Amino acid sequence: MMFKRVLIAEDHESASISVRKTLEDLGITDTEYTYYCDDALTQIRKSILGDQPFDLLITDLSFEEDHRAQNIAGGMDLINAAKAIQPNLKVIVFSAESKASVIDKLFKELGINGYVRKARNDAKDLRIAIDTIYKNKIHLSADLRRNVKEKNAYEFTAFDITIISLLSQGTLQKDIPVYLQVNAIKPSGSSSVEKRLNTMKEVLGFSKNEQLVAYCKDFGII
Repeated sequence: MMFKRVLIAEDHESASISVRKTLEDLGITDTEYTYYCDDALTQIRKSILGDQPFDLLITDLSFEEDHRAQNIAGGMDLINAAKAIQPNLKVIVFSAESKASVIDKLFKELGINGYVRKARNDAKDLRIAIDTIYKNKIHLSADLRRNVKEKNAYEFTAFDITIISLLSQGTLQKDIPVYLQVNAIKPSGSSSVEKRLNTMKEVLGFSKNEQLVAYCKDFGII
């Protein structure tokens, strides 16, 4: 047995054809596709009213703007809206996005069932994902799984959060020790601040403070 009805939301025709071919290889022939998120939600509504709901939604995250105005601009909003009217709908995100913070949010906040990154061997990975999710398991590509796990493994201390918050507010790194001293926060030396920042960037794989700040904002750490 396998999924019976699948909806594909993908604005690139070549990618859509590739996904449909992968589904056909798995014996899934009852598929519909759309290039727009608004149309995808309309099709989901119609399928529910017609008592033939979709079993699976495969969607990209990014949809290019064109002449047609859209209420739902991207995959995240589409998933949110789809889950609101069909909570049991299985969802696979098929996207080029590789940021751990974005992928983690998709699983934790939007409740997706699988994530396949558009890359080499993505058709093979998509087949594995569909089979895995049909068996009520979660799928995440191996390389991304390592990436997300490593980034989520780091535990931020109160001192870390203070430093990052100051940077996000526009405080220069060289001025942070002064703030720490004035507010009796220890350790307050410039070497301690530099060491903590370097440790965080090394563990999380960043080279700039700006990347660290953006990551913490994405995750709601600050």
